[in-house]
Amino acid sequence: MSAKDDENDGPVTEREVIQGEIDPTEETPAEQQPEKQKPVGAHRAPEEEDEAPVAEKVTPETGKPGLGAEVEALRSELDERTHDLQRVTAEYSNYRKRVDRDKGVAAEQTTGAVLTALLPVLDDIDRAREHGDLVGPFASVAEQLTAVTGKLGLVAFGEKGDPFDPNRHEAVAHQTSADVTEPTCVEVMRRGYTLGERLLRPAMVAVADPE
Repeated sequence: MSAKDDENDGPVTEREVIQGEIDPTEETPAEQQPEKQKPVGAHRAPEEEDEAPVAEKVTPETGKPGLGAEVEALRSELDERTHDLQRVTAEYSNYRKRVDRDKGVAAEQTTGAVLTALLPVLDDIDRAREHGDLVGPFASVAEQLTAVTGKLGLVAFGEKGDPFDPNRHEAVAHQTSADVTEPTCVEVMRRGYTLGERLLRPAMVAVADPE
């Protein structure tokens, strides 16, 4: 072998040795490095933005989200119930007044019916008094009866010399007289009675007209 061949053989052998030491199946450091993972936040940021809950409106009145509409609804309902209560209270007050008024009218009518039935008895007492027969026990009973009817509100009217009132007097006789300047009751045959503002019976009188 020549020297030239020895020179050529030397480098070739060294290259072969180098190539033999390197296993072509082994991965290079670049290939062995694991693939870098992308930041999780970078991939999930859009999803988090999509899934983020929408903030509810915070009202300055309540300071809590979602209570404004509920408070307004409750306030409206409260106003409605208050109005209903006021209306019912007014209706009940009117009802009580009407019932009290009707009770008063009914009681007055009942009392009037009883007193009207007693008027003939009172007429007999008046005639007995005029004739001087109201004496003894009968006089005591008459005074008690008169006192009781007076407590019930019975008021007698019709006296000689009273101005004639066609609303309160029943004229059964007429005459003229120079002693009067207007129609005047000159004689009372039967007294009249009132109960409060109600006329139970007009007075029966004789009337004198001026000449």
